[in-house]
Amino acid sequence: MISFDDFGFAEPIKRALDEEKYQTPTAIQGETIPIALSGRDVIGIAQTGTGKTAAFALPILQRLSAEPRAPQRKSCRVLVLSPTRELSGQILDAFRAYGRHLRISAALAIGGVPMGRQVRALLNGVDVLVATPGRLIDLVRGNALRLGDVEILVLDEADRMLDMGFIRVIRTIVAKLPSRRQTLFFSATMPRAIVTLAEEMLNSPVEVAVTPAATTAERIEQQVIHVDRAAKPLMLADLLKRTPIERALVFTRTKHGADRVVRGLARTGIAAEAIHGNKSQSQRERTLAAFRGGAVRTLVATDIAARGIDVDGVSLVVNFDLPNVPETYVHRIGRTARAGADGVAISFCDGEERAFLRDIEKLIRMTIPAMDRRTAPQRQSAAVDESWKPQPQPAAGKHPRHSKGRPAQRDRRNRARTDGPEYAIADVAFMRRGNEQRRDGRR
Repeated sequence: MISFDDFGFAEPIKRALDEEKYQTPTAIQGETIPIALSGRDVIGIAQTGTGKTAAFALPILQRLSAEPRAPQRKSCRVLVLSPTRELSGQILDAFRAYGRHLRISAALAIGGVPMGRQVRALLNGVDVLVATPGRLIDLVRGNALRLGDVEILVLDEADRMLDMGFIRVIRTIVAKLPSRRQTLFFSATMPRAIVTLAEEMLNSPVEVAVTPAATTAERIEQQVIHVDRAAKPLMLADLLKRTPIERALVFTRTKHGADRVVRGLARTGIAAEAIHGNKSQSQRERTLAAFRGGAVRTLVATDIAARGIDVDGVSLVVNFDLPNVPETYVHRIGRTARAGADGVAISFCDGEERAFLRDIEKLIRMTIPAMDRRTAPQRQSAAVDESWKPQPQPAAGKHPRHSKGRPAQRDRRNRARTDGPEYAIADVAFMRRGNEQRRDGRR
């Protein structure tokens, strides 16, 4: 079994690894680091949570320490592209942690924050620039950054960047880079479009695949609950109350859906926060810090955070909405069972999402076990007001429109709209009874 000492890193890097308590490299690190140290291009295929960041950051730091030179103004020696702000920030933190005993300058270029500070940080040049594609191209077009001196290019989570529509921007960026460079290309999955992009960018790369493409971590217990859409909020609240969790991550398909889930959980006494693209960068950073520190135990997120949340101790991932892109499922549940821990991933599937479930099972080549409805959460939340149960209706024969029941029915409907889906179940029963009585009255 190899150790980090076998790679021949400089003493300052070894000291930082000792302080981080790194001893044995992961599979992707053990195979990638020697190739990257040799200067070859690399295609790394590995699921999330396997240690890809150290696999490229450590050999890069070794090269910078072995070949020290001041970067040119408005330039960088190493360019790392990642799809999300959160992931970019975590990559920068890793470079700073592993290179804490080196004189390495590093900067972050992401959207959602004013560009002025980033422009000033690049003025004298930096060794390492970690960026999201959109902000990077803004800096280039604004003449705040020149890419002609880049020695190493890293694309992290390349398939996610493709999903987010960055393919054109990436091609524009690559066209401005020197042809003589080292490129390290990492992706959790390798759809055909990613293979084509890699062929355009890399020169005789070595492929490292430590797990089959589109597989899920073996330590994740996966289950699916078939449930009506209207019952999902109650199911989620009861699941969180019944399941002992350290941290739970809930994924929704839309930003507004994430906010609705947070409000619904609050009504059942469960504190949660949302993180999505409509939040400012400072809000997202505060929320993620609270989640990482344990002040917030339940985080509701959209897919923008599917690969940007690298937090140890996420014991439960819930797919409140199944993703319509099957690869996204792999990235979502990869937020749990990290660093050798176990994890649970539970997906809610309503009637309209069954096709999504079939696509996911086809991709991961397994049937996700359905949770027994006898053990799945069933009871209604205590927060549901018992007074909203269906009430007796006027005697048959009297037109409901002229009865006293009509305003109550309308009020109940409005309450369901404003207070959330937990009232919708009672409202449906109420409406069904009213419809039956209308038919009886017509007879």
